[in-house]
Amino acid sequence: MQHDTSTVLIAAGLDVSKLKLDSHVQPSGKKLSVSNDQQGIAALIAHFRSLGVVLVLMEATGRYHRRVAGDLIDAGFQVVIVNPQRAREFARAIGKLEKDDDIDAEVLALFAQAAKHRPMEKTPEKQVELDDLVCRRRGLVQIRIAEKNRLHEQMPKFAATQSQKLLRFVEQQIEDLDRVIAALIEDDDDWNQKSRLLTSIPGIGQTTAHQLIAELPELGKLNRQQIAKIAGVAPLNDISAQRDGRRHISGGRSSVRTTLYMAAFNAMQYCERLKQWTARLTAAGKPFKVVITACMRKLLITANQMIKMNSTFQASLNLSVP
Repeated sequence: MQHDTSTVLIAAGLDVSKLKLDSHVQPSGKKLSVSNDQQGIAALIAHFRSLGVVLVLMEATGRYHRRVAGDLIDAGFQVVIVNPQRAREFARAIGKLEKDDDIDAEVLALFAQAAKHRPMEKTPEKQVELDDLVCRRRGLVQIRIAEKNRLHEQMPKFAATQSQKLLRFVEQQIEDLDRVIAALIEDDDDWNQKSRLLTSIPGIGQTTAHQLIAELPELGKLNRQQIAKIAGVAPLNDISAQRDGRRHISGGRSSVRTTLYMAAFNAMQYCERLKQWTARLTAAGKPFKVVITACMRKLLITANQMIKMNSTFQASLNLSVP
């Protein structure tokens, strides 16, 4: 559904919670609160259609926004999902310091009108399943790290025994998840091919490849600048008047950055091309934090270009192609 840029965009803000959906439509100011279930979503769609709504903007809420976002896309609306932090910063910028469901919905509607947004595509069910499995695995890995940090020599014997049992159970759960994730990816021709390409990069194993496929489905579809921004590894200018600050990274998907950090750390040791490149940065006096971040970005751009070209890793791969 396209809109005429010469007219006022009729946009809706949608505040999503587990049980309720609160909407606000601009410029009419019409409000509607419904339950977050099939019946409530149907009423919401009818309400938006009656008002000529073109675009609906909501915050990412984990699982709670998925069904309504998918149903709205199926109904022909443009749907935008934004980071809650961006929405809050916009609210402060326009002086909306109060916060409740109605105000949040109004702020989201105003945000939809005030900025240019990229509408999302409906996420396939298999992608949702893969996302959930990878998210579950990430949570178990965090539990494993926390439990290993608690386990020490001075811990009472009974507590240490419990900790070791829990670690064995968590390890088994992670192994089980790895098998299910691998089977899901192998069953999909596109994902399987992406996994094959990604694991051809020295330092990237199957687990890392699966995490990138799940958490960064845009790989191979965007140019180098866009993919780096989405991952949060693009250097951003910090210049104002007389101050010329250092460029830094900000925003993006933290889970992707975590995956890229470990992948880059390995690639710096096992990938000859990246090893030589990072050695030059280190020799030039760059601190490790700068070197590893640059390596993360280089690795991501390489992976993006490989998938775009459907090519396995080559030391001579041309990364200048948009």
